[in-house]
Amino acid sequence: MKANFCTLVVMALASAASAQTEVTIYNQGFGFIKEVRTLNLKAGRQSIAIEDVAQLIETNSVGIRSLTTPTGLEVLEQNYQFDLINPLAILNKSVGKTIRLNRVLPNGSKESIEGTLISSPTAMIGDGSGGSSMTWNGMVLRTPDGRILLNPSGEVEVMAVPEGLISKPTLLWDLIAETAGANKIELSYLTKGMNWNADYVLTMDGKGKADLKGWVTLVNNCGATFADANLKLLAGDVNRVQNFQRNAPARGGAMEMKADGGFQEESLFEYHLYTLQRPTTIRNNEQKQVTLLDAFGFEVKKKLIIDSMMHFGVYYPGEGEVGTGVIKPQVRLEFVNSKANKLGMPLPMGNVKVYQRDASGSLQMLGEDRIQHTPKDEKLSLVVGQSFDVVAGRKRLSYRRLTDRSFEEVFEVELRNRKEVSETVHVMERHYGDWSVKQSTDKFEKLDSTTQQYVITLKPNEVKKVVYTVVTKW
Repeated sequence: MKANFCTLVVMALASAASAQTEVTIYNQGFGFIKEVRTLNLKAGRQSIAIEDVAQLIETNSVGIRSLTTPTGLEVLEQNYQFDLINPLAILNKSVGKTIRLNRVLPNGSKESIEGTLISSPTAMIGDGSGGSSMTWNGMVLRTPDGRILLNPSGEVEVMAVPEGLISKPTLLWDLIAETAGANKIELSYLTKGMNWNADYVLTMDGKGKADLKGWVTLVNNCGATFADANLKLLAGDVNRVQNFQRNAPARGGAMEMKADGGFQEESLFEYHLYTLQRPTTIRNNEQKQVTLLDAFGFEVKKKLIIDSMMHFGVYYPGEGEVGTGVIKPQVRLEFVNSKANKLGMPLPMGNVKVYQRDASGSLQMLGEDRIQHTPKDEKLSLVVGQSFDVVAGRKRLSYRRLTDRSFEEVFEVELRNRKEVSETVHVMERHYGDWSVKQSTDKFEKLDSTTQQYVITLKPNEVKKVVYTVVTKW
């Protein structure tokens, strides 16, 4: 009976090559695998082994469907075997059995020692040169003459590979087939160890225009390689129950996905799906980059922001000085993701690196920020860094308590432009409670219940002071 079972398994393995593979990777650290495989089955109940599945497979997600006979295949039981062959696994299963140590003595002679393995090693460590070596922590060997060797050195030789170890992660099915012969099945499952993200390069021309290059970077650490797979990437926040488990378009045109084998975007439910228009091989323990999109000549605006709360952290009005001192303006780049601005495509979350060419034509990095999933027609605002030549100073000129539940303050914000060109600065002032501005040297806009904004244009080398009086009640 045992021999017949093994024969059936070997036959299934020989004919279980994947004819078609589709891989959907989610940017939340998992992937969905769908494969079409052909199995040579006999009629009746049998055991079938399916190799080359992901080592980090979520076994409770496995789906099996016969494409040849949809109602003629019934899976009674499924087992996932992942006790893979490796030196530690072999030694752990060799405890109580005879092994041999082969080693070279200091005088150059060779020695072989046979004995019974009482305790096996417990860890693998690096050898410091990029390879690996075994630490004999906990290895104990008893020789025929009664000696006990602790952590002996040497090359270990086992008499046979212990039973129960496999070379690849394997799904083992106990199933019933109505008819014998070739049967195409669709195998699907979720696996951990796969992820992707978008990376963008934004290059400015220094005159208010920019180009955008989008890349997809995907990582496969799931324990399996998928050859010539149809690759799909899903962008969005998919809710999952948390269980503890094992582990070249023309310039000036609108944004376009890369043609000729690039990604094609589509809406899917409340998410966006990006499908690569050509097969690709996704190897285990590999990082792969694929061009996602290109956009040229869209408008981008620089914005200098002076915000005392952003600079000093959240504060609340009180009797001590708040939000005062030297403030370095934050530099932002803002643009609208619209077709009118030669963009207009859902942008997956990712890092954006900003570059600009210097006077010699060399490309220089200006800063880096991260965007969230951004639909079309939304504005993006990238934090690039802090201004060097525009400086601000903020101080409270006076404080006067009016009643037990109100007080009056006078603030001064001094703006200094040390450049040879004009600059526009957005000054954000924050207030809490029931506040009102009684006097101000400049016009301002009340953006919301806590924010007033001054938009001040500074001439070259100009110093300007904004002074206002605010009354706060509660």
